[in-house]
Amino acid sequence: MREEKVEIKTADGKADAFVYAPDGQGPWPAVLYYPDGIGIRPAFHQMAQRLAAEGYVVLLPNIYYRTTTGPFFDIPLDFNDPKTRQRFVELSGPLIPEAMERDALSYLEYLGQRSDVNGRMGVVGYCLTGRMAMRTAAAAPDRILAAAAFHGGGLYAEDNTSPHVALPHIKARLLFGHAENDNSMPADAIAKFEAVLKEWGGVFESETYPAKHGWCVPGSEIYDEAQAEKHYAKLKALFAETLR
Repeated sequence: MREEKVEIKTADGKADAFVYAPDGQGPWPAVLYYPDGIGIRPAFHQMAQRLAAEGYVVLLPNIYYRTTTGPFFDIPLDFNDPKTRQRFVELSGPLIPEAMERDALSYLEYLGQRSDVNGRMGVVGYCLTGRMAMRTAAAAPDRILAAAAFHGGGLYAEDNTSPHVALPHIKARLLFGHAENDNSMPADAIAKFEAVLKEWGGVFESETYPAKHGWCVPGSEIYDEAQAEKHYAKLKALFAETLR
């Protein structure tokens, strides 16, 4: 396994990122691996490395590069605390839909220029970045063959900035894993989201896991090993069937 720390030029600056790749020359398919709304941390390095070991070049970008290279939260992480919520707004505020798409195109351009990437690409996001995964698939429909989002927040909203409005531009196969009792994606939003997915007409899977928001990420009280392993098996199958 190879790890590289890289900088990627974007329309808005330079994004720091990590690349994980199998040993050897490849080429391999590539996966854009977005961390969740808390940002890059050891758990996401571990998750990206695990996927890379399956035979992918995995790019893990700092989604908050406009604001900081870290630490992302230098206070105790408690979303019931106004200070934590304020910091989250500071970090995520610049990530408007247009910025998500600009960043995605820069990340994909970087991957496309690597000699160890064969051009077949997928994307996955968690929490906040479930939206980014959808925006990526819409911004690069001829590059992204598969896109996934787990405990994605705000995938459906009653306004024109909702990521579901980008569905007509997406050609990728889609995979969604929702959390139970998730304030960022409640049951009625999931139902409406699944209805528009059916209208979209593409290939997709959408499932609500018996787990809380954030269950996929090791190292937290929310982590659910059994359901996290199920998510990984689904993600592994998605990429094996579309990128190989």
